[in-house]
Amino acid sequence: MCTKEVRSSAEAPENSLATLATRKQFILASKGHRAFCKGLIVQAIPQHPIASKEIRVGFTCSKKVGNAVTRNRAKRRLREIARAILPGSGFAGWDYVLIGRAKTTVGSSFPELKADLRQALLTIHASAKA
Repeated sequence: MCTKEVRSSAEAPENSLATLATRKQFILASKGHRAFCKGLIVQAIPQHPIASKEIRVGFTCSKKVGNAVTRNRAKRRLREIARAILPGSGFAGWDYVLIGRAKTTVGSSFPELKADLRQALLTIHASAKA
């Protein structure tokens, strides 16, 4: 029997996720902080102005990742780990871009990708404070 976990409003993370929509936003994030992990690359930059409580996130995979089916699979995996990790570990008012890597984004297990994203966020936020 499959049970669906229901999250109450008290348990819901306070930060909401929004999607980066324009090329300009992706390019701006590429000029910010970077973290390289086995399964993905993360680019991040604080939004200007920082009046927003939301976290904006974008996803991209180049043709080096594989054909269209493989790239879409990689982006679906990135979207899912972002939904799981960013509301709790990301900073409100920041833009994040998650970039898929060839063979490893699709080939890594889901817990490994989550750990990679957590480590990348720690690296980015540590370098931002310095």
